[in-house]
Amino acid sequence: MSGVKRFICGDEAVAEGVRLARPHVVSAYPITPQTIVVERLSEYVEEGSLKARYMHVESEHSAMSCAIGASSVGARAFTATSSQGLLYMAETLPYASGARLPIVMMNANRSIATPWNIYGDQMDAMFLLNSGWIQYYVEDAQEALDMMIQGYRLAEDPEVMTPVMINVDGFVLTHTYELVEIPLQEAVDGFLPPLKMPLNSMSLESPKSLCISAGNDTNMEFNMKQHFDMLRSASAIEAVDRAFGETFGRTYHGALEAIDTEDARVVLITAGTVTGTARGVVKALRAAGKKVGLIKLRVLRPFPVQRLIEALKGVEAVGVLDKNISFGYEGTIFTNVNSALMAGQMSPKTLGFIGGIGGRDITKANLEEAYGKLFEVLEGADLDRVQYLNVRCDY
Repeated sequence: MSGVKRFICGDEAVAEGVRLARPHVVSAYPITPQTIVVERLSEYVEEGSLKARYMHVESEHSAMSCAIGASSVGARAFTATSSQGLLYMAETLPYASGARLPIVMMNANRSIATPWNIYGDQMDAMFLLNSGWIQYYVEDAQEALDMMIQGYRLAEDPEVMTPVMINVDGFVLTHTYELVEIPLQEAVDGFLPPLKMPLNSMSLESPKSLCISAGNDTNMEFNMKQHFDMLRSASAIEAVDRAFGETFGRTYHGALEAIDTEDARVVLITAGTVTGTARGVVKALRAAGKKVGLIKLRVLRPFPVQRLIEALKGVEAVGVLDKNISFGYEGTIFTNVNSALMAGQMSPKTLGFIGGIGGRDITKANLEEAYGKLFEVLEGADLDRVQYLNVRCDY
């Protein structure tokens, strides 16, 4: 069902997606480069196009605490943050996931201090991979909008009941303008029905406890249930995306998208906006006769192990591009990919590529270099396990 096309930035696309999802409560604290999202939502509430309680709180910690309170009584809640703000609210994230509250949050990926930097990498979200939240990484503004809608459908699934973090690359996506199709409200209402009072919601009619204590006789079981339910959410992620495609004519291939991998000798794995640049590089290299492929990794938690194994069958060398560093080791996604390959008893050559830290450009030339190094490894070159793209000094 077609909507209205508008030329907007990624932050505005997020705000449009949230408006269409009809949250009851928006808890807002501005932080660059997320600020435009909560500014637009305040305007929608003021003009009446979004009927919600807009709560301008005093910190990111309070923003998530407010969302937890709203969600615990059965309200649809939204908040947004970035960088140090995400780290400041980190204490509250396990409260939301452990209580199985279907909150959706947008995180504008941004470098973390020190040194201070407002530009985009993915260090912030990687810190919270173990917080119990489902994590998506989007490529463009259209996907950012659509994932706000998909996010609530997924989080509120009775078999999932897990909060969702939608990661949107700072500045290169949040502040970049492109043509975006905004779905019709009636179509979204058909895809995302009103939130029914979840079984874990607090009410005077059915009193319950929130954030209970659990000793060593039961605590592990609570955590294991949360873990296995997160693993099972993988099927719901695929189902929600298929249903979205049937309604709106756009699909994002679930947890990952495999591009030209069927006959590829080498494949590069990316997450976020750099995927768009990589698509062009793959097209050019294949036109030159190089058997290269690309995997757009959309979901990091739950990690799509089986999907990844299937997509990499027959591939001789795999590169992983990380816009983060797990200090003292390697990129976080690289670690996850290697673990998945071991689980699938697969042994392609692997290289980790770290780039884009602090918002540094990852150019076509950088990606061509990455593919070139993968071919060098196939030819027997003894390269360091981790490669660094576009670094200006030698360590």
